[in-house]
Amino acid sequence: MAGTMPADRPPTRETPPWLLKRADQATVGALLLAALVSMTAWWYRQGGMDGRMIEIDREPKRIARFLVDVNQADWPELAQLPGIGQTLAQRIVTSRQERGPFLDHSELRRVRGIGPKTLEKMRPYLRPIPPAADVAGR
Repeated sequence: MAGTMPADRPPTRETPPWLLKRADQATVGALLLAALVSMTAWWYRQGGMDGRMIEIDREPKRIARFLVDVNQADWPELAQLPGIGQTLAQRIVTSRQERGPFLDHSELRRVRGIGPKTLEKMRPYLRPIPPAADVAGR
């Protein structure tokens, strides 16, 4: 009688360890339903079937405006200016270190490679330089 079950023990159905109990299955099902309802509500609020969602290609382009202080900026920041590359930006920094700060924007012309046209392209992106009398230590 090796293959028979003892008579005093009723047969039990064991659930595999990878299955959830009924209560746990109901909880997981409720959470999944709540997530699905939430995602559907979000999709509906974003435009749903009407297609009112934002299309990046249709959005108007925005221009980021920045100003650079030629007496404080390092060469990577100066290289972002129109008409200025890495070499010219490094020349501006070298000139500032050797000959002192620029007192106005027109002094940028002392840097080899900056002419009137390059200076005019740069001007809209240059932070105003305060008068020397207004700066402490000058």
